Amino acid sequence: MRERISQAISWILVVDLGVVLVCFGWFMVAILGQSMNVNLGLKLWYDLWNPLILPAISLLMAGAIASGVMGWLSRRFPGEST
Repeated sequence: MRERISQAISWILVVDLGVVLVCFGWFMVAILGQSMNVNLGLKLWYDLWNPLILPAISLLMAGAIASGVMGWLSRRFPGEST
């Protein structure tokens, strides 16, 4: 059971990392466009900050902590199944 939970957390973290990296790339391109007076969606990126990007970053941090705790628990209690 613990292995299944750990794999699910890892899969969610990989997908979420992809979302965060895409959003970061979009932000960098939008900032570059803003410096050249080209609209590449910076305002839309700011509008999506609270409902999409911030929760994705928070989920990534929480998942990394949960993964670390699961690893610590598996090393601390190697013979028990949770």
